[in-house]
Amino acid sequence: MKFTYKFPYFTSPSPHSFPLHFLNPSINPIFPFPNSSNTRMTNPNAVVSDAQSAIAMAITAAVNTSSLYSPSVPNSPCNITLFSRNKFPKSIETAVTATGTQSGIGKNIAWVDVMRASSPTRNSSEDSENKRVWIMKHPSALGVFEEIMSVAKMKQIAIFLDYDGTLSPIVENPDQAYMDPQMREAVKNVAKYFPTAIVSGRCRAKVYNFVRLSELYYAGSHGMDIKGPSSRKHQKGNQNVLCQPAKEFLPMMAEVNEILMEKIKDIDGANVENNKFCLSVHYRCVEEHSWSDLADRVKSVLKDYPKLKLTQGRMVLEIRPTIKWDKGKAIEFLLESLGYANSKDVLPIYIGDDRTDEDAFRVLQKRGQGFGILVSKTPKETEAVYSLQEPFEVMQFLQRLVTWKRSILQRNY
Repeated sequence: MKFTYKFPYFTSPSPHSFPLHFLNPSINPIFPFPNSSNTRMTNPNAVVSDAQSAIAMAITAAVNTSSLYSPSVPNSPCNITLFSRNKFPKSIETAVTATGTQSGIGKNIAWVDVMRASSPTRNSSEDSENKRVWIMKHPSALGVFEEIMSVAKMKQIAIFLDYDGTLSPIVENPDQAYMDPQMREAVKNVAKYFPTAIVSGRCRAKVYNFVRLSELYYAGSHGMDIKGPSSRKHQKGNQNVLCQPAKEFLPMMAEVNEILMEKIKDIDGANVENNKFCLSVHYRCVEEHSWSDLADRVKSVLKDYPKLKLTQGRMVLEIRPTIKWDKGKAIEFLLESLGYANSKDVLPIYIGDDRTDEDAFRVLQKRGQGFGILVSKTPKETEAVYSLQEPFEVMQFLQRLVTWKRSILQRNY
């Protein structure tokens, strides 16, 4: 039996379906890809190209190097490792339902399993071939940068960035997730040429205090609190950008915040962060044997608030309103505010590292425009098209984006 591996981000048909053993260098160390000097990247979710093949250039750049990812920089200041299980339950509730048990013990076991699955790990023992296959599906955005930019020459690029784990490293104390000065400069320069937004689970005010760039759009609380800059250089649509779809939940969120703080105060390391339209219960510093107790206490509080739901992020339990709003909806709102709701002249790029960023990746996929870039050192299931390893590489990508734009402008003068 011969298995084949299809590259989902190429539009060409059967010629780009290769036997799986071609992907294993221990069997065939030389990849038999066609030689193509004028290929262009083709992604059905983002761009359409008339080139017959983009594989030779893209795969050579992304795989046929000393690293499976883009060239790493020694002594990177942002060295994070993400958890790499392939599938995660979409929410705590669905995970509990999946166990088929209604007992409190069964529910707590399911909760802890989900909390563990949502947490980063320091163990990087991934199978090398799995990494190789994964990086072929999600090439390094640095390794194929020129191919990506080849489709952006006649379009307005719009940049959307998560904060924690994307612009700043993941840290034990969420109040100390400071942005590196070089990263701030990179984001500032990007905003000179492209509309740029920070889309975070943090409250908008807190994200702004970390970034401190007034020319950006800020979407806090997973997009439930959006505000644009006072001066909008790139905007051609609505001049008053302000969106708070969950405003009616503010009193309830404040009430639950007080109850949660009291409920978990004796669990060492547990911390409730009030992100205005959502609450984050951090357990990064909680001993694993206390996770079940923490989950049980959070659940007990939410029993009295059916209009709130519980989801999970990286080492955090998040309480949100049950409204149909997420980072994907925030992207749609921002594109509409920028005047690009139904435009074919925009190329949105979303960079993020968290499960909540998948909502944004899916929106871009559904639009058939732009693409997502997942920040991850290890293989994980994602709707993103490309990948970067860590915040340091995000900074490099942003810097190259600015250099590319400046070169275009110089040639036009």
